[in-house]
Amino acid sequence: MDALAPFHVTLFADGGARHNPGPAAGAAVLIDDGGTVIEEASRYLGHATNNVAEWNGLLAGLEAAKRLGVRELTVRLDSELVVKQLRGEYRVKNLALQPLHRKALELLRAFQHVDIGHVPRRQNKLADALVNRVLDAQQRSEREGADAAL
Repeated sequence: MDALAPFHVTLFADGGARHNPGPAAGAAVLIDDGGTVIEEASRYLGHATNNVAEWNGLLAGLEAAKRLGVRELTVRLDSELVVKQLRGEYRVKNLALQPLHRKALELLRAFQHVDIGHVPRRQNKLADALVNRVLDAQQRSEREGADAAL
C-alpha cells in the first residue's frame, strides 16, 4: 500500500434521475478523518432510474477509494434501499440492479473493514450537489450542442 494513502475514509454517495426515469447521474465524495474532501467521483448515465443512479454513485466512490488504497471505509448513503440491499436485509429483485449489486460486493472485498449506513438527505449534501452539477453540466452541453446545430 502507498504510504500516503489514507487509512480510513468516509464515502458519501448519491444518485438522481430527473423525471425518474430520465437523465441520471451518480456521484460520491470521499472525506478523510479531518473532514477534507480528498476525492470526488461521478458518472453521467444517460436515461436511467433513481435506483440505478444511486448504485452507480456508490460504485464510483468504491472504485475511487480502492484506487486511493483506502483500507477502512465508512459508507453513507441516503438511499435506504441500497443500504438494505448491500447489508443483505433486502433481496435485489430488479434485474437491472443485480449486476450493480454484484459489482459493489466485489469492490467491498478490497477493504479490510467497511461500515455501511443510512443518513438523512441533509447529511448527504456534498454528494447530492455533485450529482446535480453533473446533470446540469450535461444539460448545458446538450443545449449548446442543439444551438450549434441550428
